[in-house]
Amino acid sequence: MYAYGTSKRKATIPGPTIEAIHGIDAFVKWQNHLPSNHILPWDPTIPTAVPRTKKGIPTVVHLHGSIGEPESDGHAHSWFTRRFKEVGPTWTKKEYHYPNLQHPGNLWYHDHAMGLTRVNLLAGLIGAYIIRDRDVETPLRLPCGDEFDRTLMVFDRSFLTNGSIYMSSTGNNPSIHPQWQPEYFGDAIIVNGKAWPRLAVRRRKYRFRIINASNARFFRFFFSNGLKFIHVAADSAYLEKPVITNETLLAPSEIADVIIDFSKSKSDSAILGNDAVYPYPSGDAVNEANGKVMKFIIKKEPEHDTWRVPKTLVKYPHADLSSASKTRYIAMYEYTSDIDEPTHLYINGKPLEEPVTETPRVGTSEIWNVINLTEDNHPLHIHLGLFKVIDQTMLVKEEEFKACMLKLNDAIKCKIDQHARGDKIEVPAHEKGWKNVYKMTPGFVTKILVRFAFIHSNESYPFDATAQPGYVYHCHVSNIYPEQIL
Repeated sequence: MYAYGTSKRKATIPGPTIEAIHGIDAFVKWQNHLPSNHILPWDPTIPTAVPRTKKGIPTVVHLHGSIGEPESDGHAHSWFTRRFKEVGPTWTKKEYHYPNLQHPGNLWYHDHAMGLTRVNLLAGLIGAYIIRDRDVETPLRLPCGDEFDRTLMVFDRSFLTNGSIYMSSTGNNPSIHPQWQPEYFGDAIIVNGKAWPRLAVRRRKYRFRIINASNARFFRFFFSNGLKFIHVAADSAYLEKPVITNETLLAPSEIADVIIDFSKSKSDSAILGNDAVYPYPSGDAVNEANGKVMKFIIKKEPEHDTWRVPKTLVKYPHADLSSASKTRYIAMYEYTSDIDEPTHLYINGKPLEEPVTETPRVGTSEIWNVINLTEDNHPLHIHLGLFKVIDQTMLVKEEEFKACMLKLNDAIKCKIDQHARGDKIEVPAHEKGWKNVYKMTPGFVTKILVRFAFIHSNESYPFDATAQPGYVYHCHVSNIYPEQIL
């Protein structure tokens, strides 16, 4: 496996959780000590970071959810090999600067190298990052401290009998891409580096920051004994009010920040389960192995609980559609071979190498209508900007519209207003806050309002957001990795 850490002996999977304080700069020198050859199969027939000497494993770190300078964002072409012997075309600096001027919340860091993200994440290059703001958070009196405030990084893996990570070396289209597979699903469910772990808890409230760090697996979490999720934040931002649910669906890279009150349990144990089909939403049902995530052993003795969940949390500015300076149409395409297996996936019909397509202005908001013309749900992640989901509308006469889009690649000319007229999906209450990832339902148009300024102050960025290499947005199914540049 590969892992983040300050030394080989201290490296862990997930990597060490970095806790930052709002307003205090953090500087991280990411170093590459990976070997010459990868432990997992990777396919050079897809756009991939390949060193000129063909030696070394490229890597670059993206801090997911960060609002910071583009030079420190971890662009896919800003990769570097061991001891910086070779670097990508947009690499500029060894030490990354994270200003931590944004609102408090949950982030995570992971490899972002072009074409290698899937294998580098599978190998273990993931870790959590939290921005804390005492002035904002202390009055909330939510569970805190190492015992009661825990990050849970959940992901799936398959293993060989010798314990090494398994990934098939044969692709879905071996005559086109010998090793590339659009999606990876593992047999074992891993939480914080352990397969199907257990945790002893007391009969009181706990806070769990749940990060789905899988390559492609969606999780729909529920408790076997009926315990409920009290959502206090989603992705990197607090909600305005707590929301209670019986289950919660998390796409790859999404974060659910929840309170679980174990004093409400009528049993002495509870299993955190999963019943999301894979691929989502029209794949196979879970089995005994991937239908279970972890077990909580609940102590019998009742306790006096000093933590609380307030009626109101953090109120950020509302999404004002009338303030939008521009409306865009973002289309997701999937191209297949003669045997109907994916060969490549593009956003707006273009690969990453094409010229910049979206150039929003700092301090503005934009309406993006994301059109999913594929068969799978795609978690769209936008670097730098946060957004609110307005609604999701089903496409009518979808095949007719899709045929036009494949020919013209123009939503207006293909009369999107006549096709986006179907049933609507209500945005879940716990996902109506500011997000940096959202699940784009297949056959639907998802309308979002994207904000390119700090959401807590509406202030502009203290760095040049127009500098090179810019920012990307992409689907966060890490084996697919289509993206475009902002």
